[in-house]
Amino acid sequence: MPPSQPYSVTELQQAVLDGSFGPSPQELAVTSAFWLHHTTRLAGSQVTYRNSYLLMRSGDAFGACSFEAGEITPDFCADASGHTLDTLIRHDSAPVRIAALDAYLGRVQPHRSAANAETVTLPTGTPEKRAQARDAAVAGLLDIDPGEKVALIGVVNPLVAAIRERGGVPLPCDFNLRTTNWGDPVTDDMTQVLAEADAVVATGMTLSNGSFDQILEHCRKQELPLVVYAQTGSAVARAFLGAGVTALSAEPFPFSQFSADATALYRYRAEQA
Repeated sequence: MPPSQPYSVTELQQAVLDGSFGPSPQELAVTSAFWLHHTTRLAGSQVTYRNSYLLMRSGDAFGACSFEAGEITPDFCADASGHTLDTLIRHDSAPVRIAALDAYLGRVQPHRSAANAETVTLPTGTPEKRAQARDAAVAGLLDIDPGEKVALIGVVNPLVAAIRERGGVPLPCDFNLRTTNWGDPVTDDMTQVLAEADAVVATGMTLSNGSFDQILEHCRKQELPLVVYAQTGSAVARAFLGAGVTALSAEPFPFSQFSADATALYRYRAEQA
């Protein structure tokens, strides 16, 4: 019997611990854990992106979660390897819980073999070439009418441009940026942009900072389309397709910025009722 549809990250966490998605996470261990700090400034950009990631490998899957500076220190990884996933799914730290959930869900249902996934191959090339291909794949999930307001929670400048190219009006929101590449003001008040939005695009980072459930509930109640672009928690976000998430760009590790060779991302669309 398929698992019942979760409507919050807490519900998903409990369902996984109960074995509703497959083998008990108590039976699956983390083989390796690592911490990455990464900065990027693409050619022509005035913005340096600064990201920290926690990654856990279990079997043939990597679980990933980006986190804010200082939330987790590198020495966490010294003792994480060897723990069973159930222990880490119950951890006090939200990024640890999300990375462990992502590892579990990516292992029991890999993106590469998911029947409802569309594989998009990002080409071999420079960071700029690969970033353009990735952002075009995400933008291809946008289905907006001219004049519609799109909340962009977690600002990626090419998506600001993609929303405008489709006639939409971007409402950028981010905790770490104050303006877009074009000087648009960026608010840090998510409730403000959600209240105005006709559609929502959100990053997987919302899973680790605790805002994902609020976005999900708002989009369900208001019947707004919600597109998630996820490196963080790509398999976690997938569990909410049809329960608030209408489309997903899932990019498991190794992310596009960590390779010059061809890699895959996976696009999902919720089944239409």
